[in-house]
Amino acid sequence: MKLNTPRWWYSRDRRHAPMTRMLLKPASWLWAGVTARRIARATPVDPGAPVISIGNLTVGGSGKTPITREVLRLLHAQGIKAAALSRGYGGALEGPVQVDLAVHTAADVGDEPLMLAADAPAWIARDRVAGAKAAVAAGAETLVLDDAHQNPTLKKTLSLIVVDGETRGDEWPFGDGSVFPSGPMREPLAAGLARADAVVVLLPADLSEADPELVATFGALPVFIARLEPAVAPPSGPQVGFAGIAKPWKVERSLIAAGCDLKDFVPFPDHAELSERDFALLTDRAALFEAGLVTTEKDWVRLSPQWRGRIVAWPVAARLEQEAAFAGFLAKALLPLREKVAAEG
Repeated sequence: MKLNTPRWWYSRDRRHAPMTRMLLKPASWLWAGVTARRIARATPVDPGAPVISIGNLTVGGSGKTPITREVLRLLHAQGIKAAALSRGYGGALEGPVQVDLAVHTAADVGDEPLMLAADAPAWIARDRVAGAKAAVAAGAETLVLDDAHQNPTLKKTLSLIVVDGETRGDEWPFGDGSVFPSGPMREPLAAGLARADAVVVLLPADLSEADPELVATFGALPVFIARLEPAVAPPSGPQVGFAGIAKPWKVERSLIAAGCDLKDFVPFPDHAELSERDFALLTDRAALFEAGLVTTEKDWVRLSPQWRGRIVAWPVAARLEQEAAFAGFLAKALLPLREKVAAEG
């Protein structure tokens, strides 16, 4: 059974759930130790093409997939044949397999790979090395890894960390710094940043600027600011929203900020597969408010064709504030390896 993300994870105030935090600390130490040993003992494999890793330091909710899609778009604009590579979390197929929108469902390959495949060639593979080699053999000139900062199996040309820039109220993207399960961190902050080449801070559309204290956290690393913007306006009229992502409350905020007449909002766990009981709840709430149903693009791709016809997807996209500078940063990092591959080919 999947559980909703604890809101107290993202509070710096340790007075929230103090007993729970304390009881979970031993498991956190074990998690951090296992992760550190796995990374230290790995021998990364060169797949024969440059590799850009898009990752984060927390267990979800930072906006990796929108940034991955934007990186793919910028690479294609430079004439680079880039392909996405994902583990395919939530899908039954082990891969390597290229995602085919006409054949595969979220149950096959996971929800995020389906979204990535709408923009570029996308592959899923439990074995990242095998997946990378398959994508390169199929013609990929550059690989963009979705959610791979803690996966050490591939040699990375560039490692980007995506950080949720929401710091209003009591929120902080790293909480009190505790590692899962007593906090949201996949590994200690310093350890994760030490392997990063740059940071992308993803801001909600209604936040004017990044918190200077947050930016200062990253030290000398280059920091790029991106915004999560609606690709289209929310559906008109009263709506009941729902989302099964790591931070569903962010979707609720975004819908309201975009002008949606949101009457109610129902959160579900990340990657949740909705049951008939869940759909009954949603339809009952919609009937109560004489409202439509709206959800994220990520949630929508997991729906059956029957429910897709009854629920509106509200897509959003990440846009870099200094797009030209970021594109130049990517090009500079990739140029030496692309020249080497071309010479050897």
